[in-house]
Order: sequence, then C-alpha cells, then structure tokens
Amino acid sequence: MPAGHFYAVFIHSGGCARCNASPIDPSAGSAIAGREQKPMNVMLAMQDAFAQGLLWAVMSLGTYISYRVLQIADLSVDGTFALGGCISATLIVGGMNPFFALIFSLLGGMIAGAVTALMNTFLRIPSLLAGILTMLGLYSVNMRIMGKSNTPLLGEDTIITLAGNVLPFSKNVINLLIGIVFCVGLIAVMYWFFGTEIGCALRATGDNAKMARALGTNTDNMIILGLLLSNGLVALSGALVAQSQGFADVGMGTGTIVIGLASIIIGQVVFRFLRGNFALKLLAAVLGSVLYRVIIAIVLQLGLDTNDLKLFSAVLVAVALSVPLLREKYKASRLRKEAE
Repeated sequence: MPAGHFYAVFIHSGGCARCNASPIDPSAGSAIAGREQKPMNVMLAMQDAFAQGLLWAVMSLGTYISYRVLQIADLSVDGTFALGGCISATLIVGGMNPFFALIFSLLGGMIAGAVTALMNTFLRIPSLLAGILTMLGLYSVNMRIMGKSNTPLLGEDTIITLAGNVLPFSKNVINLLIGIVFCVGLIAVMYWFFGTEIGCALRATGDNAKMARALGTNTDNMIILGLLLSNGLVALSGALVAQSQGFADVGMGTGTIVIGLASIIIGQVVFRFLRGNFALKLLAAVLGSVLYRVIIAIVLQLGLDTNDLKLFSAVLVAVALSVPLLREKYKASRLRKEAE
C-alpha cells in the first residue's frame, strides 16, 4: 500500500487502534471551556453588581432624604435621574470636562427638585401629583437637551476613562473605587449637614410638621430645600451611571423610585444592626443598594428573563415592606403565647 494512502486511512479511522485513540471531539472541548468560563462570568457579574450598586447608591441617598427624612414619596426622581444622565452626556459630547459635567447635572437635578417643591408648597398641589407632573415634563426636557432619545459616549472622555488612564485597574474596579469615594464623601457631608441647625429643622419637618411650625420653622422652605437636595443627588447618580455605561437615554430613569425604595427598605430590613446614628442609617441605604444589585445579578445568572426584572423588583419591594410588619406580628404572637 502506498505510504500516502496508508496515512489517509490512518487518519480517517481515528488514529491508532492499538492505542485505542479517537479523533478530537470539538464539542468536548467547548463543554470544558464552558464549565471553566461559567465561574468567571459569575465573578464578573458580581463585581459589576457591586460597582453599579455603589453608583446607584448615590440615588438611594437622595431618595432617602425625600422618603425617610421628609416622608414624601417623590416620583419625580424617575425623570431627574435621566435628566442627570442627559445633561452629562450632552456636555461631554460638546467637549466639557466630565467632572464639570457632573456638577451641571447636580445643578439641573436641584432645579427639577425645586420645581416639584414649589408646586407642592406654593400651588398646594399634593406631593405625589407634583412629582408625577415633574416626571412627565422632564421627559420632554430631556429630549430637548439631547435632541434625540439616546446619546452614546463612545470615544469620549468620562470619569471612568480618565481614571483608567491613571489607575492600572479594570473598568469594574474603577467603577467600584469611584462609587466608594462618592458614597463615603456624601455620607460624611450628609451626616454633618443634618447635624446642623438647618438639617435638624429639615428632619423635624419630616417627623412632625405641625410641631416644627410651632417652633418657628418655615416648613415650606424646608420641603423646598429637602427636595432640592434629594433630586440633585439623584441627578448626580444618573450622570455617574451614564458615564459608566457609556450612553445616556431618556428612558434610563424608568423605575428609579422603585429601585431607590427597594434599596432603602432592603438596607433597613437586612442591616438592622446599623441603627445607631444617622450615618449608619445612610450606610444601610448604600449597602441595600449594593445588595439589590447583587440579587438582580444572581437571578439573571439563574436564567431570569430580563423582561421580568420590573416584576421581580416590585415583588422584592413588596416582600421587603412586609417583613417588618410580619416580624412584629410574630413577636406579638410569641408574647401572647408566653403570657398564656
């Protein structure tokens, strides 16, 4: 038999019969690679969840002011979050330094919050309806700012890319570090501010407005100040998220109020031991935001359809809200049984 023909038969038969060898199965290699890749994907998803959770935690701190301090469910944050992202993206594309873009986003959010507060205090429109009106109006405002529904930041300098030029870390690690810096700084500033005379008056307005007025506090001014600060932080978070993900969209704020409330309530329920002072309560809100993002990342890794995320978030908030009540009922039932 010619040598070439023998070699062809050898290869076609799958190798040496004596060694019981077989041809290489490509599917076997891909299965092994898939098993090796899956833990890596989970690690990257968790790392990204921590980083995004800290960036969104800035929004949770803003929502904490309106929801916990002022006792107002401000729905305008859905529009304010997108407003911050739209302002930041538009200014960056126009050539502005991304750090200055964050400042203008903060100011834009504060103006939007002042509009909601003025409708509530001067026009006597209920806070819930005032927030809805502001949210609706901001959609058109955001479209006017960008001139379109979406503005990409590909090839543009952002705080993430500028930090990446200096720090030898991956994008997720840089997002994590930036989130830590902003959250720690904001907690320190808010802890100081709410310990001042004006901050205490703001907290008193939320706790008992009638008593605050009896003590000479102008509660309308306090509501304006609180919603101004709250929406400013929410817009700042939107700007950070837009620069992190590389684009701004007019719909990026949809469901922000649900995410903010979920973060605050999850932090309150899970991190109950953080009840000492105001700073620890703010830290619980930040940790709640991170935990919320981790939960979302886990359920996505388990195969949850992304179309069901909003439903999952609503159920998660409902469960978190019911936990304190169920816990109190359980304690009361135990006390009754012990008394019997």
